[in-house]
Amino acid sequence: MDLNLLIDNLTNPALLFFVLGIIAVWVKSDLEIPPTSSKFISLYLLFAIGFRGGQELSHEPFSTEIGLSMLLGIGLSVLIPLYTFFILKRKLNTWDAGAIAAAYGSVSAVTFVTAVSYLESQGLHLHGYMVAVMALMESPAIIMGLVLISMYNKDDADTQISKRSAIKHSFTNGSVLLILGSLVIGMLADAQQAEGIKPFTNDLFKGFLAIFLLDMGIISARKMKVFLSVGLFPVLFAILIPLFNGSLVALLSGLVTDDVSNRFIFAILAASASYIAVPAAMKVSVPKANPGHFLPMALAITFPVNITIGMPVYFSIIQCA
Repeated sequence: MDLNLLIDNLTNPALLFFVLGIIAVWVKSDLEIPPTSSKFISLYLLFAIGFRGGQELSHEPFSTEIGLSMLLGIGLSVLIPLYTFFILKRKLNTWDAGAIAAAYGSVSAVTFVTAVSYLESQGLHLHGYMVAVMALMESPAIIMGLVLISMYNKDDADTQISKRSAIKHSFTNGSVLLILGSLVIGMLADAQQAEGIKPFTNDLFKGFLAIFLLDMGIISARKMKVFLSVGLFPVLFAILIPLFNGSLVALLSGLVTDDVSNRFIFAILAASASYIAVPAAMKVSVPKANPGHFLPMALAITFPVNITIGMPVYFSIIQCA
C-alpha cells in the first residue's frame, strides 16, 4: 500500500474532525451537535450526493456495464449476509447473527459519501449510476437477514409476524427514499436548472461532511465504552470482515468494470455496514436482536476502520491489480 496515500487520508480535514469528536468524549467535553442539526446534515448529504449522481447519470446512456454493476451490487447484498450469518452464529444467537449479517450486507450512506470525497481528493469523480447501486443494496440485505432468522428460528412467532412490516420499511426507509428521489430529480433537471442550486449541492458539501463526521466521532466514542465489555469476537469481526469484503471486491469488481472509481465504490459498498436503515428495520422486526451489538460494531468500529485504513488499502489494490 502507498504510504503517502495513507498519510493523505489520515490528514484529511473531514477525518480529523471525526477524531476530534472521539477526543471530545475522552476528555469529557460538553461538545455536542444538536440532534435536529445532525439529522438535517445527514439529510443534506444524502440529497446532495443523490442529486449530483442524478446529474451525472443523465449524461450516461444505459449500458451493459451499468446493468452488470447493478446486478453485482444486489448480489453482494445477498451473499454477504448469507456467509457472515453462519460465522456469527458460531458465537451469537440467531437474532443477533441475523441482524448483524443484514447490517454488513447493507451499506452505510455516510461511508459512501466519505468515499466520494476521497475520490475527489484523488482527482476522480463518481459515476451517477453508482448512487443507484448503493440504494439498491439496502433492501436485499435486510430481507436476507430476516429470511435467515426466520429459517433458523421457526418457532418464534414474533419474528414471523413482524417480517412483513420490516420488508416494507426497507423499501420506504427515509434515507433510501431521499437518495433515490434526489437521483431521479437530478436526472430530470437540465444543466441550467441544476446550476441554480450548485452552490448548495457542491460548494457546501465538504464543510457539512466535516461537521457530520465530528458528530459521528462523538457518537462512536460514547458507544464504544459500553461495547468493549461485550467480548473480543464482535470487535475482530467488525475489523476483519469489512477489510476482507472490501479487498476481495476491489479485485473481483474488475470483472464488471475497468473504471477505478467504480471499483473503489464497489469495495466501499462491500466493506461498509449500515447503522441507520438496518437498525431501524431490525427494531421493528426482530426486537430480540440486541442493538448493543450491531450498532457499535457498524458505527464505532467498522466505520472508522474503513475511512482510515480501508480506503487507502482498497484504492491501492485496485491500482496494483
